Amino acid sequence: MIVYPPCKINIGLRVLQKRNDGFHNIESVFYPVPFTDILEVNLVAEQKEGTISFKSTGIEIPGLQRENLCVKAYQLLAQDYLLPAVQVHLHKQIPIGAGLGGGSSDAAFFIKALNQIAALNLSEKDCLSYAQQLGSDCSFFIRPQPALATQKGEELEELNLSLKGWHIVIVQPAIHISTPMAYSLIIPNDQGESLKSLMQKPITEWKHFIFNAFEEAVVKRFQIIAQIKYDLYKSGAVYASMTGSGSAVYGIFEGNPKNTDYFSNFTVFETVLN
Repeated sequence: MIVYPPCKINIGLRVLQKRNDGFHNIESVFYPVPFTDILEVNLVAEQKEGTISFKSTGIEIPGLQRENLCVKAYQLLAQDYLLPAVQVHLHKQIPIGAGLGGGSSDAAFFIKALNQIAALNLSEKDCLSYAQQLGSDCSFFIRPQPALATQKGEELEELNLSLKGWHIVIVQPAIHISTPMAYSLIIPNDQGESLKSLMQKPITEWKHFIFNAFEEAVVKRFQIIAQIKYDLYKSGAVYASMTGSGSAVYGIFEGNPKNTDYFSNFTVFETVLN
């Protein structure tokens, strides 16, 4: 079975409070983007049950293989089910450490693929429960629809938000920003109008009201983030922002961007939103 895990952008991101468990409560809008990895999952009859063979191509994935979220998802499910042996091939295209949620998406789509090919009969609620144990934004990708994310990012409220037909340009500089480092740079703030309320404003006004709390702090260390955002607006974006804790920056355009030559030195992805 071959599936295509998409990425997401954050439209606004507020860090509200630090929790007793060391994590933070946030408020953000997750929106799916059809820029995908490619994940192939196959049963292997000749191998012992409960084993997984994993390989990756494309963008190099740092760390040990056993730390990959797809492998962790298999091991998590194996605690409750006698799983068939599987062979997994992940072709990585979504940049890592970019705030696009690629690893979380891979894990969520692996859970759904394994559920189908191994006939586990997991409900969507079951899949969500397993996904939440793997990462704060994994659950979003079980059903990747526009949603308001709260708590650690795992509590999702679907939104009546459509950017269908709008163009998006995602620019990825050669910078990896770790999430713990990004959180260490900011002070939580739960004051101000809720993001859910702000999203009611026309998209042409978002740039005046909707912000990513990480962006100001990250820009102090990586000025290129601010430059990319500025150039996206020069290219005609109606809204531009860093996504997640960075380092990817996106611009939303009503039509084709006027000029993307500014970004010739970066990894760039451009598509039309669904």
